[in-house]
Amino acid sequence: MRIKLSTGPDFPGREAWNDFVASSNMGHLLQSYEWGELKAKFGWRPIRFAVEEGGRIIAGAQLLLRRLPLGSFAYVPKGPIVALESEAATALLSAIHQVAQGEGAIFLKIEPNLDDDPSLGQRLRDLGFRPSDQRIQPRSTMAVDLTADLDAILAQMKAKTRYNIRLAGKKGVIMREGGESDLGAFYRLMRITSRRDGFPTHVLEYYDEAWRLFVSPGRGRFLLASYEGELLAGLMVFVFGREAWYIYGASSNRHRNLMPNHLLQWEAIQWAKGQGCTTYDLGGIPDEVGALAEDEALQRQDGLWGLYRFKRGFGGEVRRSIGPYDYVYSRPLYRLFNALWGLRRMAYRESPAGG
Repeated sequence: MRIKLSTGPDFPGREAWNDFVASSNMGHLLQSYEWGELKAKFGWRPIRFAVEEGGRIIAGAQLLLRRLPLGSFAYVPKGPIVALESEAATALLSAIHQVAQGEGAIFLKIEPNLDDDPSLGQRLRDLGFRPSDQRIQPRSTMAVDLTADLDAILAQMKAKTRYNIRLAGKKGVIMREGGESDLGAFYRLMRITSRRDGFPTHVLEYYDEAWRLFVSPGRGRFLLASYEGELLAGLMVFVFGREAWYIYGASSNRHRNLMPNHLLQWEAIQWAKGQGCTTYDLGGIPDEVGALAEDEALQRQDGLWGLYRFKRGFGGEVRRSIGPYDYVYSRPLYRLFNALWGLRRMAYRESPAGG
């Protein structure tokens, strides 16, 4: 068993890395080579760890490092990709710790792409991690099963959602493919959505780079909805392996009664199905969904509850991951970091999707 780093000359490379991530049942878009490249443009430094045995990758992790005033932040989004009970897990995490500490990391945050399971949580504790309330990616999402035919997928949606999809078309909402020249208009919609719903946005250049890495080469789609020549809404959906993720979305404050977002999502679902995807992940929903009765959840108006009602209409199922775990290298700085994180979170409501 050997561990190879992307900083070394013998790393397996982009194609081998992506094949490993995409073929794993723990794989995720956020562990793709391209996601690391995206983050590298905006303050993060990706380092990939590949555990090889018999000439093939059996475990791995894409670590993102970011410099802070008092140290570094080490983060593995939707990883590591490894069986936690295996020898490979011990070896992989030991290598990550060595690099992270060498980079002056205050702590290591991981958000494994694993279902919520107390036994796995205990294993992470045994490995020295502690559960954290400070998450980056949404812990609960809504995912639509795409294995049935399109008629069956449409039939499993809520009646109101099917009605709104048809309404948008009948009222003259026009769908079209977005191009690089449309990113400025999409970004303006993102700013409107940010002010309305209370979550932060990236800079325009971030969406431009995401388009270049995912949409332009065919790994994603950029869709726009307009009415009488006026742009009403848009989204970006990315594909990796057999799964599609709704990553970025924005909408105008005007003509919301025309339901452009319903039509956009249906178009994206159909496209993902055509790409051979078996799952379409609609992104984050309130983590408290599982603890509330359905009627109580539908009555909530704060935070992400409006998005939850929108997303549940597409007939998906709730996914709940094990959540974030931290491995602390410096306790005093870790306490300071969490205090500052809490103040930052108070300035915004919960984000509707990770990224």
